[in-house]
Amino acid sequence: MIPLSVLDLAPIVQGSNAATALRNSLDLAQHAERWGYRRFWLAEHHGMPGVASAATAVVIAHVAGGTSTIRVGAGGIMLPNHAPLVIAEQFGTLESLFPGRIDLGLGRAPGSDQIVSRALRRSPEAADTFPQDVVELMAYFGPAAAGRRVRAVPGVGLDVPIWILGSSLYGAQLAAELGLPYAFASHFAPAMLLDAAEAYRARFRPSPTLERPYFMVGVNVVAADTDAEAKRLFTSLQQAFVNIRRGQPAPLPPPVDVDALTLTPMDELGLSQMLSYSTVGSPDVVRQGLEKVAAQTAADEIIVASQIFDHAARLRSYEIAMEAADELRATSGELRVPSNG
Repeated sequence: MIPLSVLDLAPIVQGSNAATALRNSLDLAQHAERWGYRRFWLAEHHGMPGVASAATAVVIAHVAGGTSTIRVGAGGIMLPNHAPLVIAEQFGTLESLFPGRIDLGLGRAPGSDQIVSRALRRSPEAADTFPQDVVELMAYFGPAAAGRRVRAVPGVGLDVPIWILGSSLYGAQLAAELGLPYAFASHFAPAMLLDAAEAYRARFRPSPTLERPYFMVGVNVVAADTDAEAKRLFTSLQQAFVNIRRGQPAPLPPPVDVDALTLTPMDELGLSQMLSYSTVGSPDVVRQGLEKVAAQTAADEIIVASQIFDHAARLRSYEIAMEAADELRATSGELRVPSNG
């Protein structure tokens, strides 16, 4: 079985607050480290009442400072929201504080709506220069060059692995051209997953940091000791996505009985499309689900998102997922790891 990692949004649940969410994220990371997860990534979202990881680099420092071996990073930083130099300095600082443990995933989406984008001073054309901005950012981590007048300090000469994130062929093609690892957001936008995987592998050009393509897929996993309990826990994520689709984002709601979940036909269609890469159930179901995703995608790594209202239940879900992966790994062996960690 291939390696598993964690994607965390530092969820703020209904009736709670960001401080509790951030403490829970650190606690989850500490458990994930003990269970053998490879990475713990946090995502940049702005103006979202249910997400506490907007200041992503700050939260990464919080998590990395409370762990010792697990890689910690951004899944991802929405680069058009920032000057590449600022991100180089932030992640150069993180790499200086926690050497050999920091990842930098980059996306081109705003991570917000248009109103919040304006508040971020984000130009509508910012995404158009994403490829150039990625190259500029990579250069800031390169060796010091004579005559270079702008340097990232900290940053210059540091080995900060850069990933491209995406949910379309655009990111796949860019990652392939630059010879970077690629992570696909199939946990909420799976439509182009297999096409993107094919394009990335077919067009990949080896780089100094990566000899062969390395492809990560996102999967929602909601695991519990019984199928019924897992399906009940999953209703929190279903409600959250419906709220977002209706333009009413809110803190993560508590689960409800499956029979009490009220969805319109459009809600059901949207959820079936957005959440098709979700594994929900008991340990046996999760094991079969992870095995199916690995076989379908030939992924090198799976990053698991578990948006669950109760923190103890969220911990148990991640524990079950790793137990399932361990069972599969015992028979199939672990696949290769990219040269950049």
